[in-house]
Amino acid sequence: MTLSVLGGLVVLGGCGVLVASVASVGSTHESSASGESPAEKSPAGKAPEKSAPRETATAEKPAEKEKGPEADVKVTGCTVNSSTTWPAADVEIVNHSEEKADYIISVEFVNAEGTRFGEGMAATNNLAPGQKAVTQAQGLDRTSGKVECKVTDVSRYPSP
Repeated sequence: MTLSVLGGLVVLGGCGVLVASVASVGSTHESSASGESPAEKSPAGKAPEKSAPRETATAEKPAEKEKGPEADVKVTGCTVNSSTTWPAADVEIVNHSEEKADYIISVEFVNAEGTRFGEGMAATNNLAPGQKAVTQAQGLDRTSGKVECKVTDVSRYPSP
């Protein structure tokens, strides 16, 4: 009888530890969703290098612009899929930094009237210095006609 009671207490104690650890993980996820700094959210605790939107970046001096992550990215194609009517941007990324990097690129899709109707994201990881990657930012908003694709944000993180 005593062994049964002790066994039950051990099982209950193990369940209590499990519940406490799950609650701790849940509160960590909630706090990150509630507004921690980018350094706390990014891989390896490092803050990403962010560029200004393209419209403001053009006012910078050319030498300063080339140093930032935005200079590593260009749109090489902009199409609308005839079956899905979703826009897509072909994106070329060349790592001009001196270390291996991960990239997240935001692209907006603008119609012929100049109205923004959607956005897409592209990403690549572990891009070595000088290495090139080609990827696609896919939009999910239906459109027709001519579409223009514009890079709106580039984040470059050091690869772990």
